[in-house]
Amino acid sequence: MTRNSKALISNHSPRQITAGTPLKIDNNTPELFRPLSIRSVTLRNRICVSPMCMYSITSSGPLAGVMTPLYITTIGHNVFKGAALAIIEATGVQPNGRITPHCPGLWNDAQEHGLKSIVDFIHSQGGLCGVQLSHAGRKSSTQPPLVAQQLGKSSARASKEEGGWPDDVLGPSGGVKHSWDGKGLDPSGGYHVPREITESEIGNLVSNYANSAQRAVNAGVDIIEIHAAHGYLINQFLNPVTNRRKDRYGGSFDNRIRLLLEVIAAVRAVIPTSMPVFVRVNGTDWTEETDAGKKFGSWTEESTIKLIGILPSLGVDLVDISSGGNHHQAKFNVFDAGPHHTAMALRIKKILQAEGNTILIGTVGLITEARQARDLVESDGNGGPGVDIISVGRQFLKEPDWVLKVASELEVDVAWPAQLERLRPGPMSRI
Repeated sequence: MTRNSKALISNHSPRQITAGTPLKIDNNTPELFRPLSIRSVTLRNRICVSPMCMYSITSSGPLAGVMTPLYITTIGHNVFKGAALAIIEATGVQPNGRITPHCPGLWNDAQEHGLKSIVDFIHSQGGLCGVQLSHAGRKSSTQPPLVAQQLGKSSARASKEEGGWPDDVLGPSGGVKHSWDGKGLDPSGGYHVPREITESEIGNLVSNYANSAQRAVNAGVDIIEIHAAHGYLINQFLNPVTNRRKDRYGGSFDNRIRLLLEVIAAVRAVIPTSMPVFVRVNGTDWTEETDAGKKFGSWTEESTIKLIGILPSLGVDLVDISSGGNHHQAKFNVFDAGPHHTAMALRIKKILQAEGNTILIGTVGLITEARQARDLVESDGNGGPGVDIISVGRQFLKEPDWVLKVASELEVDVAWPAQLERLRPGPMSRI
């Protein structure tokens, strides 16, 4: 960020009580609007902006993978209006780790500088910024959804001419039968055929996660999230349906989680001990009822609970529960599984608490209403614990002021942006 842009932030983002912060906390203040401290950072409330892919980044040249001011006008705007934390979308730790050629990366200086400009703005609004480090695996080298829709498809392959890398799409297992949609080389298919990543490449991948995490620290990011959900590479390793390897990264549960544990350890080793680490996982892949799931086994809630039992010892602070996206025959996909995430997260939280595991749990998925959000953090409705944070995606796209709206509906008096104070409803209005 240049001196002039820093001056603009200083001049037009005055220091104030940050939006979304309760002006008073008493016995009536819901947990949703109470602060949460995780290591050295404190969220001013429990509402986070979920990572949402924009597919709007230059695909080639010196600015390939570099985040643009679009992120300030989208997730930055949500923080301006009260969200405590914004996590930037799936960010490739290496060029072939992006979902599309138009997704962000974090493997060079230009990308690090682009990220810093977003972080600086979010910090100027009193918010926290996270980045979701990812490798798309066999779901990489695709076209942005808008392009696919124009072609009449739900997904479309990106060729070399379109900035893709069809010969370098990786998966835990390779070959025609392992293309994500099962269509292999069929021209109607929307995904490339992956090749099996080698053990040597796995070592490089783990190092790339660490390098990207170090760059995130350099850019001032507050939280690192490791993406192990939605059918991307780490998720592909977890599930025996998508991982048919015969080496130490396949077969048994311990082997299939090995890549994730190595990535966590590598990231934790290069970032400050004061920085939180989140992991997003699929509570289930919904593949139990598929032919492959019946034959090879699946990734289920029980698998997730077993995994989470290991994570605190590795320095993971919060697990974000989502689901779907790992197989075309799954019962639910990423988009229609949302209503199931919250109940799943509450079940998992209750079991973990009974086991004495105090790791924080977050969730995401069609959280749209004030009382729904309040109750998710307060309790499961049956005397069990609530989740610790909620992540909101699509609702913020519809209502950037959703935090302020929720506070109003729950009768919590929170700070508004100073620039919008005259719009505050009720007796606090400024005319």
